[in-house]
Amino acid sequence: MDARFLGIADLVEAPSVAVVVDVMRAYTVAAWAFAQGAEKIVLAESLDEALALKARHPDWVALKDGPPAPGFDAVNSPGLLRSVDLGGRTVVQKTTAGTVGALAVKEASLVLCAGFVVAEATAQLLRTRGSDRVTFVVTGEDGQAEEDLACAQYIARRVDEAGTDAAEFLRRAAESRAAAELAEGVRQGVHPDDVALCLELDRFPFAMVATLEGALMVLRPVSPRNDSGGTGS
Repeated sequence: MDARFLGIADLVEAPSVAVVVDVMRAYTVAAWAFAQGAEKIVLAESLDEALALKARHPDWVALKDGPPAPGFDAVNSPGLLRSVDLGGRTVVQKTTAGTVGALAVKEASLVLCAGFVVAEATAQLLRTRGSDRVTFVVTGEDGQAEEDLACAQYIARRVDEAGTDAAEFLRRAAESRAAAELAEGVRQGVHPDDVALCLELDRFPFAMVATLEGALMVLRPVSPRNDSGGTGS
């Protein structure tokens, strides 16, 4: 597989197949939302759009980065979200980097959103789809986030080499600036378990596919074993 690793600002054209990586914490949170029963996640372009969607659909769960805020139901923390019952609910998610990255490649034929918690399922889906060329979008720190790059490189390696050891990639993520900021309380809306939860390898058996549904970019869980999608290249 021919893999490219780009920051959001480096995306000059829509790739055919994109894997958008945000380990700490957008797509770890998204995976937990599905594990807690969410039906789908709408990726909002702005806080205002998230609030507008929530106003139109009061039963939806609006989620954002940082501290709690009026109009929002939850924050972007896996440690805090894991105790919330989201059975059958729609989540609206707006984060600093993760959701921005997915929206930047919304014209791609296949968009996967990933972190370590869904790494193997993501690699499996790429193998199933026969994806020859894949653009990995490293969302954090203008494409320099070590945790996102490590995860992206690990998934890319797993596509071609199923026996790839995750230890070195997880170590890089654990020593990243984002991990330090979460652990030290620099960021708000944080649970003490967030870093550990973001570094749980293959916690969930599904990949996460984002598609345009009307005007909205919608994320859903997909089992690689039951995937019936077309082939990407």
